[in-house]
Amino acid sequence: MKSKSMQEQRLSQKDAGKCGMTELSRRDFLKTCAVTAAGGSLLSNSSLQVDFKALKKPNIIFILTDQQSATMMSCTGNPWLNTPAMDYIAENGIRFERAYTTNPVCSPARISFMTGRFPGYFSSDEKGLARENKSAMAVSELSEEIVNTHIGAYLEKGGYELAYGGKKHLPGPLSPEELGFNFLTSDPRDELAETCANFIKQSHDRPYFLWANFINPHDICYVAINDVRYYDQTIDDPNPNSGEQNLTEIMTLDDEISEEEFFQDNCPPLPGNYLPQIDEPMAVSELIELRSFRKIARDTYTDKDWRFHRWVYHRLTEQVDRKIQMLLDALKESGQEENTVVILSSDHGDMDASHKMEHKTAFYEESARIPFVVMHKGTAPGGRVDDEHLVSNGLDLLPTVCDYAGIGDAKADHRGRSLRPLIERKAVKNWRQTLGVESEIGRMVVGDRVKYIKYDFAGIEEQLLDLSIDPGETEHFADDPGHAEILEQLRTSYNEQWFPGT
Repeated sequence: MKSKSMQEQRLSQKDAGKCGMTELSRRDFLKTCAVTAAGGSLLSNSSLQVDFKALKKPNIIFILTDQQSATMMSCTGNPWLNTPAMDYIAENGIRFERAYTTNPVCSPARISFMTGRFPGYFSSDEKGLARENKSAMAVSELSEEIVNTHIGAYLEKGGYELAYGGKKHLPGPLSPEELGFNFLTSDPRDELAETCANFIKQSHDRPYFLWANFINPHDICYVAINDVRYYDQTIDDPNPNSGEQNLTEIMTLDDEISEEEFFQDNCPPLPGNYLPQIDEPMAVSELIELRSFRKIARDTYTDKDWRFHRWVYHRLTEQVDRKIQMLLDALKESGQEENTVVILSSDHGDMDASHKMEHKTAFYEESARIPFVVMHKGTAPGGRVDDEHLVSNGLDLLPTVCDYAGIGDAKADHRGRSLRPLIERKAVKNWRQTLGVESEIGRMVVGDRVKYIKYDFAGIEEQLLDLSIDPGETEHFADDPGHAEILEQLRTSYNEQWFPGT
């Protein structure tokens, strides 16, 4: 066991070469650390040439961040960051509080966005069902049904201009270029924001669907991965073309700030569910053992290390918020803000020190519950939080977008629903009472503040979580006689509605 926490080493480190960091000035540190509004002033539209005649249908902008948990916006009441761009979308739209990913890992979740189906619908002969990144990226063929019913196919038939930029992490047959999108840039950072802003400000002779895929706060992955190098000097240095250089700059602290001041004034506290779950499922334990950085984080991180990890995660979220602001500024300049539906979501979250875990994949709220915010300014009332309806961003995106595009017969997974009636405060009948989620380690059904999980990663294990009495998911209730009825109800929903035959 090392004598100092990794964070104590970072704070006391004077030699940048020892930890792969470059020193920042106090001004740059305060710029990163302070909780201030970001994003620059709104632009003038005096020089813009827009063809308004053809824009009868609304433009649609889908902003997708990477690895952002549902609570990682200041509009959710999180006091440890400031996200004015995301807050603006929420203040002028609706935030769905009970939104979940179809799968809390990058590539499988993105397959759902593109197709409106569970990633487990797809498979590879070599890798099996597309429930984790390797198998998802190995999908090599698409059925004729998928070719004709993915989100791009529908929107193209509906007369939309298709544009895509940033991170892909999709198998070849589902790449945006293959599916008819104009691929703007592969850069998921500054260039993406600039390119998308320019696209928004251009004159368009038909409505557009712009899909902007930002990388952050995904760079949080590199904290534990880089710390593995402390134990294994044979691991290669960071790739300068990856996000690790960006992370290095954020993690570099000014010498003038003391450790005491840093932790007292700047770092989020440990979460209330910091300790591992009582009787933690073997599937979760095996998941942690599977990758060395996960195990090292759980076994060796001190409380200060975990708090610093949380601080970095919040700063990375603020960083992507500033990029999103560039798109919102461009939209105002274009004069098309009230004729544009803006959708903000993420592929999955991050464990963020809960249960002494980082990264994703698990079914815990921090990993599986994501932001889903929709703004149609001037058409739908804003400033609302929907904490009633269960939403699947992967299943519901396609029917929602197609509804706005006037494509009434769009079909993908029959369990997907258009959110437009909820957004526009219209009466909705028979909304789903449960929601399915897949993962590499099993499958889950979410109900009314309860979650039934059937793990299959280390043998079959059942788990029932009750967030109404244990919101931190610190224990489980499958063996509690008082929960027998709800357990049986969720089992039935699992077997008959969401995952029959599994």
